[in-house]
Amino acid sequence: MLHWSYVAMLAFCLAGTLPLVPAFRLDVLRQPRRLLLTVLLAGTPFLLWDLYATHAGHWRFDAEQTLPPRVAGIPLEEVAFFVVIPVVSVLTFEAVKVVRRRVADR
Repeated sequence: MLHWSYVAMLAFCLAGTLPLVPAFRLDVLRQPRRLLLTVLLAGTPFLLWDLYATHAGHWRFDAEQTLPPRVAGIPLEEVAFFVVIPVVSVLTFEAVKVVRRRVADR
């Protein structure tokens, strides 16, 4: 039986941080190349580590608890994790910068 909790957690992270874009007038999504570069630089080392560890047999992903699509043997939701988490981290960081700037200007 497939457990959707992991997918739901990733969706929750995105749903919880995407409203920061209009709320704080963030330009993050208007700079897709910069965001893509951030995701690639932050996610790639961990994805490579995941690939190495699974292929070396250090850990595995239970097929009954993950979605069927795989990327080089890694479940799609695991790959999504290495995209979603850098994106929500950047959104949160940029929102905090805006708030700190507003507080400093008072």
